[in-house]
Amino acid sequence: MTPRLVRLAPAYVGTVLAGSYATHRLLPPAARERLLRRCSTNADNLDGGRWDTLATSALLTEGPVELPYALLLLAVLGYAEYAYGAWWAAGAFVCGHVGASLLVYAGLRAVRAGSRTRSATDVGPSYGYQAVLGALGASLPRGAARTGACAALLALGARPLLRGRRPTFTDVGHLAALGLGMGMSLGISLGPWRARGARAA
Repeated sequence: MTPRLVRLAPAYVGTVLAGSYATHRLLPPAARERLLRRCSTNADNLDGGRWDTLATSALLTEGPVELPYALLLLAVLGYAEYAYGAWWAAGAFVCGHVGASLLVYAGLRAVRAGSRTRSATDVGPSYGYQAVLGALGASLPRGAARTGACAALLALGARPLLRGRRPTFTDVGHLAALGLGMGMSLGISLGPWRARGARAA
């Protein structure tokens, strides 16, 4: 069997790192703030019809990307691409990033959030990352392994909402993305996207 090359995940993570470096090292603070607000999936932008932010927000980060996070992002996305293919990995990422962004937007509109929350910066790959992580957990063989993995991921995702402090809309978005990734993985037949190990068995 020809080994499957992983191209999409390194290209995406490299783009995020390059964007983070350019944004936080090369731009002056005022220009950086304008760029992040323009590319954010906040309620004000979506109310204004700036739907392109559903894509641009995944390419920028609010702060510099730390190396451990970049490596973790690469490991999760890279494994998903290696095991199930680029389309599966990209589908899970987009499902989580776009889906969670829209759910958060709908929630902010429903509760009539204040202007500060509506205009808050909301960028980064974390929604997509959570969705891919959830999809990987739900793609494990049926049984104790899948149940345990999904339960552990959901518990970790819900933890910020159960603390004493008031949760942020990002906390809600992370849990929503995790659930969307699990739902996507459980709701489709893995068929041609089965893991390499499953095909070899």
